Amino acid sequence: MMKLDTTHAFLKEDVKSYQEVVNKYHEQLMNRTGKGNDFVGWVEWPHTYDKEEFDRMKKVAQKIREKCDVCIVCGIGGSYLGARAAIEMINGLYADKKPEIIFMGNTFSSTYIAQVLNYIKDKEVCVNVISKSGTTTETALAFRLLKQFMEDKYGKDGARERIVATTDKARGTLKAIADKEGYETFVIPDDIGGRFSVITPVGLFPIAVAGIDIDAIMTGLQKAYEDMADPDLAKNDAYAYAVCRRILENQGKNVEMLVSYESQMTMVAEWWKQLFGESEGKEEKGNLPTSANFSTDLHSLGQFIQEGKKVLYETLLLVEKPTLDITFPSDPDNADGMNYLAGKSVDWVNKMAAKGTLEAHEVTGNVPNLIITMPDMSAESFGYMCYFFFRACAMTCYMLDINPFNQPGVEVYKKNMFRLLGKN
Repeated sequence: MMKLDTTHAFLKEDVKSYQEVVNKYHEQLMNRTGKGNDFVGWVEWPHTYDKEEFDRMKKVAQKIREKCDVCIVCGIGGSYLGARAAIEMINGLYADKKPEIIFMGNTFSSTYIAQVLNYIKDKEVCVNVISKSGTTTETALAFRLLKQFMEDKYGKDGARERIVATTDKARGTLKAIADKEGYETFVIPDDIGGRFSVITPVGLFPIAVAGIDIDAIMTGLQKAYEDMADPDLAKNDAYAYAVCRRILENQGKNVEMLVSYESQMTMVAEWWKQLFGESEGKEEKGNLPTSANFSTDLHSLGQFIQEGKKVLYETLLLVEKPTLDITFPSDPDNADGMNYLAGKSVDWVNKMAAKGTLEAHEVTGNVPNLIITMPDMSAESFGYMCYFFFRACAMTCYMLDINPFNQPGVEVYKKNMFRLLGKN
């Protein structure tokens, strides 16, 4: 369902020459013998997920859809990026669906938090709070405010029926609160880290609340699992992509820009940046993951890409079939001179823009381009895409001899912040 094209990437090494290296790390990943092996539960998840909990998620999500105008998803990092990426990619940015999904717990911005609380005061509201520990500061701060809001609005009993906690199965602050208050709970698996957790209740429950078919997401995951069972680089495009990233780094390209031509894919890029940034950026290694949404960002970043310092390569994430399309109309006056597009589909215009930009950046700008093509922006394609990037991320990090599944560096800012906040 996803295909890699390397013909525009200026690769100076043969991808297939890395086959033995890939075989070694594939075996480590599948046998749980590589670095960070305590957190590779996602590898077999397409088949080992809890079917009973999955069915319960769908039932609870339907109840929320029936009673709420707004569902607040309270989480940060992997506890919100995947769900938001899926909801926007699959439903689009202005979908006429209830409930509206709003994200909190991902910022300290007082203005944002106050505006959300004001916006929902006269609406029917449900909350899904997501945290493994319950002590992540941004999420804990927002959830205290939301908990008090819900109890003031609905009373203790009413709030209990409208708050769902996704957290650890047995321990942690949020688990203790959920047990005390009697909230419905779903489990964050112990062996799947946050940035890989969109395929667990962390992502699947809010995605289901948004009216998306999570069975289709699992179908996409399962298809990807089968397609990637063979490490042969002639067949496994996820591993081939992982190898290409290392080859381009060897050629001095230390910045990867993920590019989409669909506005509803913007949060997919944000999710992808966390996945690769936290997994790869350690021990002073790794490429800087950045992103752009074309053609919009051609009017801001295009100049640098075309003529700036040659530090980056582009990875185009292209979609064959848009969710919706429209035909450009004719105008008898043609005052805007746009009749040359009359009768053309707007998606065709978008694809010609992509083709022209590729030629400009590759041929004139000498910028390497990897192209990954997916068939559409459906739920099934989202599931497949997640697993594709999971496998690629693990492989490309193992090739750097680092643990893809930890993030020790993020603790530094937290310690400084807590000191400044006066936390004991």
